[in-house]
Amino acid sequence: MTYDFDTIIPRRGTCSYKWDTPATDDVLPMWVADMDFRLAPEIHAALQRRLDHGIFGYTKVPAEFYQATIDWFGRRHGWQIKREWMTYTTGVVPALAAVVQALTQPGDKVLVQPPVYNCFFSCVRNSGCLLQEAPLLYEHGRYSIDFAAFEAVASDPAVKLMILCNPHNPAGRVWLPEELSRLESICAEHGVLVVSDEIHCEFAAPGFRYTPFASLSERALRNSITCISPSKTFNFAGLQVANIVCADQERLALINKALNVNEVCDVNAFAVPALIAAYTEGEPWLNALNAYLAENDAVLRAYCAEHLPEYHLVAREASYLEWLDCTPSGMDGDEVARRLLEEKLMVNPGSMYGEAGRRFIRINLACPRALLLKALPILRKVLSRDAK
Repeated sequence: MTYDFDTIIPRRGTCSYKWDTPATDDVLPMWVADMDFRLAPEIHAALQRRLDHGIFGYTKVPAEFYQATIDWFGRRHGWQIKREWMTYTTGVVPALAAVVQALTQPGDKVLVQPPVYNCFFSCVRNSGCLLQEAPLLYEHGRYSIDFAAFEAVASDPAVKLMILCNPHNPAGRVWLPEELSRLESICAEHGVLVVSDEIHCEFAAPGFRYTPFASLSERALRNSITCISPSKTFNFAGLQVANIVCADQERLALINKALNVNEVCDVNAFAVPALIAAYTEGEPWLNALNAYLAENDAVLRAYCAEHLPEYHLVAREASYLEWLDCTPSGMDGDEVARRLLEEKLMVNPGSMYGEAGRRFIRINLACPRALLLKALPILRKVLSRDAK
């Protein structure tokens, strides 16, 4: 089957957070991680069948929900999940919040690796815990883990937990098995539990392969909790569904209690058929999507190489988010984002992801190519020295 990613679907006026947040209707939004593509037809058909039934009462999650997830990760990533390790919730951010609340005490320290997804910071702070940062190393235009700095933070007895972004948002890294294994060893040695956000796992770029953290070893499995969801992959975040995978039953019981305390222990009537259809029928669509994203990435990089050669666009190993170093402009990412917005292009300033991201902007390229091509001259106008 041929899938259409080129048709522009009007989203303004649909209560779209991405499109209806800008103050004026002429702004092109390339910020929040939300794709401008219609659902895979197979998922749309499953939702239509559910809609046609016409009754939307409280939803019981069936065995097929779990089995679809288990089969997907086994087939696609070689990770054999067991049903008794799984519990569901409304999203990865509620999952992270529940895990932190369940397994820490106020005043405990939680390690993060900025620049990193901004909700990590709020999950930690809202739990009464203290953020401890081990920033990624940015050298020669590429990010890596500074293991010496990481261990110096992890060795603090007050650090009880770390939140890993695997693959990493916004740095775009697909962590290699050897990198994850070294990180796992440090955490195990110092009694630090790893909580891995793996929501971007299906967007590995050509030539890269995602490794589930818990699949590294039995020790990694027992000393980790993984948060996964098809919502980012298949673009139905508004349906609100995610899974938490935890092989330690005592920890899982505490997490379930936190989910119930915060009343995020249910999913809606459409989330269940969407997940089942995505994981049982959605793979051809996803493969086509990833090929389209790779082409969009190539278009952006070719344009920057020709018109903005002094700027560095960090290699996109995963996700559909580009991370641009604005240093040659003499402006930080906040100022660049502000000027782009004045020119009707909305992106994320890198400071959202911690001080380590201040000189960057994040650009969402998950859109029809015509919209990307519309954005490129605006980027050039703001960043090009010749245009100033």
